[in-house]
Amino acid sequence: QVQLVESGGGLVQPGGSLRLSCAASGTLFNIVTMDWYRQAPGKQRELVAAITSSGMTNYADSVKGRFTISKTNAKDTLYLQMNNLKPEDTAVYYCYAFVAVPRATYWGQGTQVTVSS
Repeated sequence: QVQLVESGGGLVQPGGSLRLSCAASGTLFNIVTMDWYRQAPGKQRELVAAITSSGMTNYADSVKGRFTISKTNAKDTLYLQMNNLKPEDTAVYYCYAFVAVPRATYWGQGTQVTVSS
């Protein structure tokens, strides 16, 4: 079992920055990948950024060059540094973890990010 709790969301002006955190607890050593997803009102949930246990990263085209995903070596904290935020980044951001053995997926409860002047 893995528990995920996000924090760090809030209201920010366009061009501003936020750093999201995801505190993970439970059985962490089998986590293969940890991701950030987001869901805007009326839209499907989409992958924002992913990082594997070895540190390989992947980003959605819409956030490349602006967002950076990182994690602690113990996999107990996942981060998303968001710079040059745009109104279209407004969404609820979710932390996600995939465990290979036994196969399971886990989600956090989400944290709201609002980019507005």
